[in-house]
Amino acid sequence: MVHRELKLQAQALIAAFQFLTRFPVPVSVPFQGAVLSRSVVYFPIAGAMIGACLYAAAWLLALFVPAWPGAVLLLIFWTALSGGLHLDGWMDTADGVLSHRSRERMLEIMKDSRVGAMGVLAAVFLLLFKASLLAELMQHEIIKLYGPLLVVIPMWSRAWMSTAIAGWPFARKGEGIAILFHEVKHAQAAAALLLPAAATALVLRFAGMGREEALLWLLIFAFCTFIVGGILAAWLNHKLGGLTGDTYGAMNEAIEASLLFAAVIWLHA
Repeated sequence: MVHRELKLQAQALIAAFQFLTRFPVPVSVPFQGAVLSRSVVYFPIAGAMIGACLYAAAWLLALFVPAWPGAVLLLIFWTALSGGLHLDGWMDTADGVLSHRSRERMLEIMKDSRVGAMGVLAAVFLLLFKASLLAELMQHEIIKLYGPLLVVIPMWSRAWMSTAIAGWPFARKGEGIAILFHEVKHAQAAAALLLPAAATALVLRFAGMGREEALLWLLIFAFCTFIVGGILAAWLNHKLGGLTGDTYGAMNEAIEASLLFAAVIWLHA
């Protein structure tokens, strides 16, 4: 029994990386309920690997490349690390919910592989916004002190995905993401949230910040994640009668952008 659970947990960790990132993990695992329901706990770990790569790339780019070109290159790298998965969800969600059609028609639009005008506009505005925020953080003196924030931002956004999966109903009953993650429990989502909270305190302390400053960033990021994520999840649930895989990706993008925005505003206050 213990051996089976350990095997499932190992498979769940691998599944989280294969599902959310483009890191090469040449191991085959079953993408089924028992594995995927456990994988939500490891979503923030996948985010941490993305964040660590971002921090390393940002530090190197800040040494040799001006802030704006460096920010664009970093954003391209950031998007590539997840294969554009969450950006695709952002565009599909925008196409659906901003069409102002019936619930059924919005869900049909979101399933369409073609991207509409609202999806394109939403992606352009989001990428411009994130690039401008990264350009502010890519200033050489700022990235040396506050670059570790890039490690934990993708952790918070992916932890919220776990929370949203457990906390709100699925819009498409018996199909899509609902089949894969229907066994997720609230305790698993809570465990996922503990990881970015602990990582924020530990990473920032290791980077040389004082205890009070590290705690402050923890509170800022937790507050922004729950406010932005909670408002979006409630609004999308109202519009669609539940959440979908696309909306999880959209919320991931929104939370990443909001945490970058909060960091820039606080650093310039």
